[in-house]
Amino acid sequence: MTQLKIAGMTCDSCAAHVKEALEKVPGVRSALVSYPQGMAQLDFEAGTPLEALTAAVTRLGYQAMLADMPPVEKQTGLLDKARGWLGGKEKSISRESALHIAVIGSGGAAMAAALKAVEQGARVTLIERGTIGGTCVNVGCVPSKILIRAAHIAHLRRESPFDGGIQASPPLILRERLLAQQQARVDELRHAKYEGILDGNPAITVLHGEARFKDDRTLIVSMNEGGERTVAFDRCLIATGASPAVPPIPGLKDTSYWTSTETLVSDTIPPRLAVIGSSVVAVELAQAFARLGSKVTILARSTLFFREDAAIGEAVTAAFRAEGIEVLEHTQASQVTYANGEFVLATGRGEVRADQLLVATGRVPNTRSLALEAAGVEANTQGAIVIDKAMRTSSPHIFAAGDCTNQPQFVYVAAAAGTRAAVNMTGGDAALDLTAMPAVVFTDPQVATVGYSEAEAHHDGIETDSRTLTLDNVPRALANFDTRGFIKLVVEASSGRLIGVQAVAPEAGELIQTAVLAIRAKMTVQELSSQLFPYLTMVEGLKLCAQTFSKDVKQLSCCAG
Repeated sequence: MTQLKIAGMTCDSCAAHVKEALEKVPGVRSALVSYPQGMAQLDFEAGTPLEALTAAVTRLGYQAMLADMPPVEKQTGLLDKARGWLGGKEKSISRESALHIAVIGSGGAAMAAALKAVEQGARVTLIERGTIGGTCVNVGCVPSKILIRAAHIAHLRRESPFDGGIQASPPLILRERLLAQQQARVDELRHAKYEGILDGNPAITVLHGEARFKDDRTLIVSMNEGGERTVAFDRCLIATGASPAVPPIPGLKDTSYWTSTETLVSDTIPPRLAVIGSSVVAVELAQAFARLGSKVTILARSTLFFREDAAIGEAVTAAFRAEGIEVLEHTQASQVTYANGEFVLATGRGEVRADQLLVATGRVPNTRSLALEAAGVEANTQGAIVIDKAMRTSSPHIFAAGDCTNQPQFVYVAAAAGTRAAVNMTGGDAALDLTAMPAVVFTDPQVATVGYSEAEAHHDGIETDSRTLTLDNVPRALANFDTRGFIKLVVEASSGRLIGVQAVAPEAGELIQTAVLAIRAKMTVQELSSQLFPYLTMVEGLKLCAQTFSKDVKQLSCCAG
């Protein structure tokens, strides 16, 4: 039995909390904790890191040290005595003996996990085969939103609802300069939020290479500069992200098609752009390039956003067609050829010709090269790692987070999962609740959703009531002379409690978090309708839509409460 001295306990209840925390540490069989003696007796498996035991105690606000630790005679002052306790600034157990966590990847999930693990007292080896920072900062969220914003500015200079009083002037698009501005900001954020943080943290060692499992406690890293290194770990987090999926269309692989990665770094705007896909990446980039000067045709296998409430796809399709974007619904390419600088897509509705082709049909997890089977880690048929609510895989010492798992593919979900995985890898107990997860598509108008759609609620056996408010009832939209879109509230019929919101509106992403908080707070539509909302804001539309459950808002004055 190993004994820990516990300082800071004030009652038997404190001892019970310490016992519970210690017995949650992987490898601990039992813990006997005595408040009068200030002591914990532990029975644990060989190899259980001492740092994980002490970290479990310090997280509760107490202090812990090994009972048989020899006194240090030179410690005379209060500060020196404090340094002898684990959980302080200077820990009695060296960093080398700390819990060792290997993190594969360097994106949102990986970075969040690495930093949290270090905060919990672990040491981390982070392994990245490519560019530090992962998808979001390098080839995803950041560059795409910069491109979309630039395209929005170009669109407003070309046309706006106020052209009758503000003369429009078609812009000259200098794509090379826009790209340079975009990449400069990407480089800046990558250094500030990823490279700089890693370089400044001595508890994190970065290896540049490709990792694969040797077994459930060991990685083999093929280093980018040559050779291999073996990395033994106590815990491991897989956070390798995902890559663009490429459908098996005959002839496609023999062409120089774009995925989102190539699209975002292209220094040209093709005169004609064909887009295969109907969801987030496809529609965001399609509209951006249309506004920068491309003639865009979208091939949707079904309809735009076919997995969402049907009204969402209908509203976005109408907005796109009004801008001159051709949306071909229920259309698939059966063959792709490229000759004389032109793509030719054969479809059941005839040929589609374009100067460039963007394939945006989803993303697949980056797991194929990891040798998951060697570590006993299970993946589904799509290659996504299956995890439980604690982010633990089928192998007890290996966790996973982010786009390589069966979680929703959003960077904020990945980061939240990475943080919670780190807590669990160091002996804690944290879960990720996705019941009120917001999602935003950065088209214009934007699409924002949270919680249940009506169809999803009915699938789960929930009887619903709903209302849809068109934006010509929202004062902010009227003042903007832009009433495209709607706000829809879905409530549980039996209680009137809000369980879902779908919105298509300019800046819908800025209103959806209010809906998230309302759902989290289990508010009814009556409670939502009675809240104070600032007048002439788009988020006021939530209140107005809530009011439609009990009254005709068309009969209200502008800012009626």
